[in-house]
Amino acid sequence: MSRHIIFYENHFLDFYSKQDQKVRKKIQYVFELVKQVDRVPEKFLKHLTGTDGLYEIRVEFESNIYRIFCCFDKGKLVVLFNGFQKKDQKTPTSEIEKAIRLMDQYFKTKS
Repeated sequence: MSRHIIFYENHFLDFYSKQDQKVRKKIQYVFELVKQVDRVPEKFLKHLTGTDGLYEIRVEFESNIYRIFCCFDKGKLVVLFNGFQKKDQKTPTSEIEKAIRLMDQYFKTKS
């Protein structure tokens, strides 16, 4: 099982470039899991209830929590959208709305 990860526009890369080296390493580690593990544990990849195909890649480092929104395209392609650092229990609605908007744009530009 091998998945391929791509970035839609620069939203993820903008977020990634602001993180320190240790956080980037942890993000890379989770990406390797997503790419190679057949059934990725929900601790690292979770479908967002109430969305049509939106997932979040979950990264924890020290006491910080990071989320990167993504979707699947043709099963083995993972498309990354925006990422952010969680400050409290609830994922900000604005971040979810942004990810849904980006996902819609991605599929529109493809067709």
